[in-house]
Amino acid sequence: MALDGIVVANLVWELNQTILNSRISKIAQPEKDELLFTLKGQNGQRRLAMSASASLPFLYLTDQNKPSPLTAPNFCMLLRKHIANGRITKIHQPGLERIIHFEIEHLDDLGDLCHKILTIELMGKHSNIIFCKEDGTIIDSIKHISAQVSSIREVLPGRTYFIPETMQKENPLLSTKESFFHSVFHKPESICKAIYDSYTGISPSIANEICFRTGIDGDYSTDSLNEEEKLHLYHNFDWFMSDIKDAKFAPNIIYKGKEPIEFASVSLLSYSDYAGMPDRHDNPSLQSNPPIYTTEEYDSVSRVLETYYASRNAYTRIRQKSSDLRRIVTTALERSRKKYLLQQKQLKDTDKREKYRIYGELLNTYGYGAEDGAKSLEVLNYYTNEMILIPLDDQLSPTENAKKYFDRYGKLKRTFEALTKLIEETKSEVDHLESIATALDIAVLEEDLVQIREELTEFGYIRKRRGDKKAKTKSKPFHYVSSDGFHMYVGKNNFQNDELTFQFATGGDWWFHAKGMPGSHVIVKTEGKELPDATFEEAGKLAGFYSKGRENEKVEIDYLQRKNVKKPNGSAPGFVVYYTNYSLTIHPDISGIEQIF
Repeated sequence: MALDGIVVANLVWELNQTILNSRISKIAQPEKDELLFTLKGQNGQRRLAMSASASLPFLYLTDQNKPSPLTAPNFCMLLRKHIANGRITKIHQPGLERIIHFEIEHLDDLGDLCHKILTIELMGKHSNIIFCKEDGTIIDSIKHISAQVSSIREVLPGRTYFIPETMQKENPLLSTKESFFHSVFHKPESICKAIYDSYTGISPSIANEICFRTGIDGDYSTDSLNEEEKLHLYHNFDWFMSDIKDAKFAPNIIYKGKEPIEFASVSLLSYSDYAGMPDRHDNPSLQSNPPIYTTEEYDSVSRVLETYYASRNAYTRIRQKSSDLRRIVTTALERSRKKYLLQQKQLKDTDKREKYRIYGELLNTYGYGAEDGAKSLEVLNYYTNEMILIPLDDQLSPTENAKKYFDRYGKLKRTFEALTKLIEETKSEVDHLESIATALDIAVLEEDLVQIREELTEFGYIRKRRGDKKAKTKSKPFHYVSSDGFHMYVGKNNFQNDELTFQFATGGDWWFHAKGMPGSHVIVKTEGKELPDATFEEAGKLAGFYSKGRENEKVEIDYLQRKNVKKPNGSAPGFVVYYTNYSLTIHPDISGIEQIF
């Protein structure tokens, strides 16, 4: 799935055909990062939904309404104040960026005609909805981005809006033969990657599609092509971009079985039935089998986006189904974290124990020199060879003062030893609960919650009722295949992690895990073969994506052979130790990695 610049171009074209010059009748903010406009124009009433969600940004026309909070959020109130009943005069996309500008004219409080710009940036976790004056000064945004959050660009009231050029990519619509050759074929990487690294708005799936139409393997390196193949690739790229310029869009959704796996605004020939395989008519054995992929075409890209994103409601339903488990885990985590902080504070108070021991020893050695009724005694500390002043109780003898300090030392020492063990246990409890919280985030089916509930019951977070039997689960680990054909498995919870690592995997298989954070165990089955670099990278991406760091830009991954992973006796499910490992740093993006359902 890729909401890339081409889909955005299709959206802009569709919006210009349908809602240009419409008036904004209503403005609602049903979610904290989502807006819903009701528009009235020559084509009747329409609704425009837009979201700056980090996980699921979107913008499309819809017939569906959504309930709004009784009290409108501040950003919604600001938009109502400025552009309620305003008219959309222009809708455009800069280059092939994943950005849409809505230029809106309206009357201010004095009845003067004013212009504002509403910008929607559909850029994954960097998505935002930004409201600006005509000169580009930001009035407000649905997400505030300070310098502490981004060193590239602040998105705050009063700042000037600009599009950060962080990737140094070119506009593919302006590409020439010379610029294409220079941009693509001078990169020492795969052809597919070189294309989407060179041009803005092109997703990996589109780059792969261009390679497929050219008849070359996008995984080959750029220097593997001869001059004729390079020219053929450029011509296909140019033809592809010409269709975009001419608005020759074909919105569609690709299904694998009943599962929507991709959407696009152009026909994806690479997903045609048995692409790259022998002709079905020439091979009777293929004719009786159903196609691997099916394509459903639509007359509207808004319909495509709304239909595709509706499938994500399954995720929302899982969140609702797991709400009771999340509440249990959250409550237990808060309690354990508070206990951990309190224990650490108490442990810090025991730091004085050695001082009291030294006071006692020095008093036993030099106490004879103390005068009766003295409140202190200065003596030589033979541990540091420096003078030290020891406070004394003037009602006690030096020997009694020494005993008093030894008693304090003994008490603090016992406290230190007890707290050290308790802190270790509490930290393990926190780590265990955080791993369960991560498993809840990973769950995609109701069956995935069964084992999580079982684990919470086993460890006493959920009371086991009399007569309860161990539930049977159909949940299985995620199954992926690397670009080199190696099978990769991802545990959905701690029980599956243990089973994958210590029952399913063999000693020569490779084991991956996000470093220093809760996450899934990833097993790559080697079948006795040596893994290519691409498979290591893809397995690392899976380990990063299915971890607490999935929203991070970079995640460090530990990996080693399974035979070097050990499980301590009595440890919680999913907990392992290892002492020698390799590391790699990846961006946790698993788009393009084939999943087996």
